[in-house]
Amino acid sequence: MMFKFLCAAILASTATAFAPAANVDRPQTVRYMADDAEAVTPFRIGTRGSPLALAQAYETRKRLQENFPELCEDGAIEICVLKTQGDMILDKSLMELGGKGLFTKELDVALLGDEVDICVHSMKDVPTWLPEGTILPCNLPREDTNDAFIHKDGSVTTIEGLPDHSVIGTASLRRQAQLMAKNPTLKCVNFRGNVQTRLRKLDDGVVDATLLAIAGLKRMNMDGCATAVLDWEEMLPAVAQGAIGIQCRSDDERSLKYIDALNHPDTKVCVDCERAFLEALDGNCKTPIAGQARIVDGEVVFKGLIAMPDGSELYKTEAKGAPEDAKEIGFKAGQELKERVGDKFFEMMVEMSPQQVLGQITK
Repeated sequence: MMFKFLCAAILASTATAFAPAANVDRPQTVRYMADDAEAVTPFRIGTRGSPLALAQAYETRKRLQENFPELCEDGAIEICVLKTQGDMILDKSLMELGGKGLFTKELDVALLGDEVDICVHSMKDVPTWLPEGTILPCNLPREDTNDAFIHKDGSVTTIEGLPDHSVIGTASLRRQAQLMAKNPTLKCVNFRGNVQTRLRKLDDGVVDATLLAIAGLKRMNMDGCATAVLDWEEMLPAVAQGAIGIQCRSDDERSLKYIDALNHPDTKVCVDCERAFLEALDGNCKTPIAGQARIVDGEVVFKGLIAMPDGSELYKTEAKGAPEDAKEIGFKAGQELKERVGDKFFEMMVEMSPQQVLGQITK
């Protein structure tokens, strides 16, 4: 009852706070500008329209205005909302839809078409490759990277405490694999939609528990819904989880000047390390991969894993080194893990159809 009351109050306060000003049936831009801004050349921020994405865009706007007084003028910054394929198709898993790029493709098109000046992304949604003519040189200070465990009534506070055959709602193969490695009887079901939608499903009893990034909950002041925050040993987070990235055209000096001032070096180092690990593994949307780096006593400390979707095989690796070698550290960790796992593992993953993978994780 306490969970329902708390989340109902939070959902009511956040459901409309970041909503777009207009509904769109296809990817298009919705612009927010002051009425008297016609004489100003606005700096255009491209973003998805979910409450979390908008919270991140507004955070970017706030930081720009704190660093550049000219961007505080009426109409100086314009937030452009675009719908992506991943936002529009919610009845299929990301794996069935094609995985990475589902939440960035329309933003890439808008950026290259000069419809926006920068794009604000959740870094874990960004493929390891970027379209030619674009770069991603900026990461904002990182939020807590861990996963939040949310139980339907708060009576269970750990994964190990879940009764056999519990139903877990998640669209993440990474989470599914680690959950089932701990308890093969758990049933994982596709659980998509924005944070508010997922919490409503939990409240309605569709599943027994779910996992969400605590970073997103914190950015929307909804972390009170979390039953517990899982450490890396319980659930290793996704590559680049908790990080916001800002992308621009590679030849856009104005945008580069603005976003360079926002970059947080330590976050950039860790995210670069993690993404290099993912690149080395050449992970596809059917491969559960996790990877996290942090700076400890001046060193980059990295942990990564790769698994079968049903958790029957799970391989881990660790590495550390100097921050200036972050990309090399991550890439070598990925190569080492790839060699240890062997070609057969990856051949199996490539050959498996989405239906076969889903059959493993929902059995």
